[in-house]
Amino acid sequence: MTVQNDFEKIGKASKARKNTVRTITYIMLVIWALAVLFPFYWMVLTSIKSYGAYNSEYIPQLYTLAPTMQNYKDAFTAVPLARYFGNTLIFTVITTAGMLAVTVLAAFAFARLNFKGKNLLFTGFLALMMIPNELVIITNFQTITNLGMRNTFAGLILPSITSVFYIYLLKENFEQIPDELYKAAKVDGTSDFKYLTKVMIPICQPTIVTITILKVIECWNSYVWPRLITDNSLYFLVSNGIQEIRENGFGRENIPAMMAAVVVISIPLIILFLIFHKKIMAGVSRGGTKG
Repeated sequence: MTVQNDFEKIGKASKARKNTVRTITYIMLVIWALAVLFPFYWMVLTSIKSYGAYNSEYIPQLYTLAPTMQNYKDAFTAVPLARYFGNTLIFTVITTAGMLAVTVLAAFAFARLNFKGKNLLFTGFLALMMIPNELVIITNFQTITNLGMRNTFAGLILPSITSVFYIYLLKENFEQIPDELYKAAKVDGTSDFKYLTKVMIPICQPTIVTITILKVIECWNSYVWPRLITDNSLYFLVSNGIQEIRENGFGRENIPAMMAAVVVISIPLIILFLIFHKKIMAGVSRGGTKG
């Protein structure tokens, strides 16, 4: 009985430790979640405060008793925010589609096709990741300017349709597909393009979806290149629009109206992530698994 009681005590102590560790873990996760979500809460809260109420707060308040939607109305009337949304949508859709076409074909070539100098070419391709983006922007700006593409959608889009990292990530996924499938398909007379579209793309769909979402976010948040290559408001994106709102639309002190514009611009990306977050996680985990 003594031995049995000792085992029971050990079991209860072990269970108590596990419960304690689990409780502490959950508490830390809740604290971390609140820390991450608080800026979003503050952004939305500020956007529904009136200009006078916001400026009268000597100590920032975590709530408001008189919410207003006037700031959202101002965001679309003080500057042509709707046009900037349309420009960004065009830029994002075309750039993402072009990037996917280039990335999928390049990754397939490096993963499955055999040609002279493939490894050397891919090594040199990866070396491009070592070049700072600032240097690439300078050369791209010079090229686009010489081609007469400033203040055009073509000038905005062309430098953004390739990504060495995305090609590398998709190539690693393609290489996880057994070679026997490719050889069997070739025996059956399947073309490389058909094998790519019917076999490789469906198998690697999570990674492709992840790449697509990341590129959409990248395009939606793009600021430096559009600001550099366009000085015509007809081609401004939402990121440029926020700067115009700050400088010309509301003035530097009307923070609630600026926050309203930021909320409107952020909503599409938040919805996109909430819809596809499982596929994003699956794609990232698959990309980090070999074999």
